[in-house]
Amino acid sequence: MKEVQGKYKYGMVIDLDKCTGCGTCMVACASENNVTVRPDESDKERSITWMQLYKITNGKAFPDTEVSYFPRPCMHCHHNTPCVSVCPPTATKMDYNNGIVSQIYTRCIGCRYCQAACPYHARYFNWWDGFSLIKPFSKGMERALSPEVSPRMRGVIEKCTFCHHRLMRAKNQAYTEERRELAEHEYNTACAEACPAQAITFGDLNNPGHRVSKLIKSPHAFRLLARLGTDPKVYYLSSKTWVRKMADNYLPGEFKRITRATG
Repeated sequence: MKEVQGKYKYGMVIDLDKCTGCGTCMVACASENNVTVRPDESDKERSITWMQLYKITNGKAFPDTEVSYFPRPCMHCHHNTPCVSVCPPTATKMDYNNGIVSQIYTRCIGCRYCQAACPYHARYFNWWDGFSLIKPFSKGMERALSPEVSPRMRGVIEKCTFCHHRLMRAKNQAYTEERRELAEHEYNTACAEACPAQAITFGDLNNPGHRVSKLIKSPHAFRLLARLGTDPKVYYLSSKTWVRKMADNYLPGEFKRITRATG
């Protein structure tokens, strides 16, 4: 069956050579999208982080050690989307008009099939009610919540949405101005806007005028687990060969030979 292709295809490019691992993108994401945090941070296995920051090394001893940091939002897979194909109540879907993989919390039954199917571990199960976390703090903390993003209830899956509410805000503004097209700067994610190193670039991958569509043509561009064929909309840039190899579950030469021999 021929794949449906919309006019817009929003995606992200993250330059790992610029990323310093400061974690500003994680804080901006959590603040913008009302991501709940446990008061005591006691159980990291049940913590929710839509934007996760990883640290990797080349595995060599000092002084040949090299370190790289890479942020990992939802990849918003465009083809054979694993989470969409396994969801029984169709609580998640890929919008071919803009390429964003959405999550409908009121449909989610908490089966966690999508969490198990996601090869990037980008989906999180909510173990507690978000509003209950406000009680231990002083009165008025609820005013810190963003009115544009609904807090999630206990028992549902949540994930990065490319700050979809910002897209809706930009489209509403364009509608009032009797415009159909959005300028590149009008729709941007919180992580890309907050990054002090300007390592994250967001835009329309289908628009040749947007910066992201030019960056993905770089010889240093790659995607995580590209061999799975999920066609992620999040690209990475790195001039380090070992980083690009590690992104696709690269195996050392001796194991590579065994795989080829038995495959």
